[in-house]
Amino acid sequence: MKPLLPLLYLDVDGPLNPYAAQLFDQPLDGFTVVEVPHEPEPWRVRLDPRHGAGLSALDYELWWATTWMAGANEWIAPVVGLPELPYVDFTEVLFQERPDGVHWKTQTLIDHAAGRPFAWVDDELGPEDEAFVAAHHPGPALLHYVSPLKGLREEDFAALTAFAESLTGPATPLPQGPGGH
Repeated sequence: MKPLLPLLYLDVDGPLNPYAAQLFDQPLDGFTVVEVPHEPEPWRVRLDPRHGAGLSALDYELWWATTWMAGANEWIAPVVGLPELPYVDFTEVLFQERPDGVHWKTQTLIDHAAGRPFAWVDDELGPEDEAFVAAHHPGPALLHYVSPLKGLREEDFAALTAFAESLTGPATPLPQGPGGH
């Protein structure tokens, strides 16, 4: 039986939609602007179509961990080149502030992971989340901050790859048969 892959929880705003770049008029090469219907006016979301291939190539089971929830499959996945992904349902805890400074997503993600190794990419992670996960999650976890000014970059993919490899070891090429096939 094939072992379970670690989970990768993906936030949208910050890692995939570097919203802060728009605030500072930072150009983002290769990004596409999508207007998402919203009242009173549409949201302008910047997305990089190359992100999907990079994320799909990682040795993880991908999940949305975003306030977009199911909407991420409608508005985000097609633009970045991801298939429809399952999402963590945050309806019960959406934006509920905690007195201990732990992010409102953290406990739900620990519960969802149920002891499995996971990585979480988000632009709202802090030391309180790191300490809380270390104290309450029995498996390995990587909480990886991504700048909302830049979004996911090559170094972020490298960190995610290194974490996955720390769990299973690097992928080794299959031996080649006669003739180098």
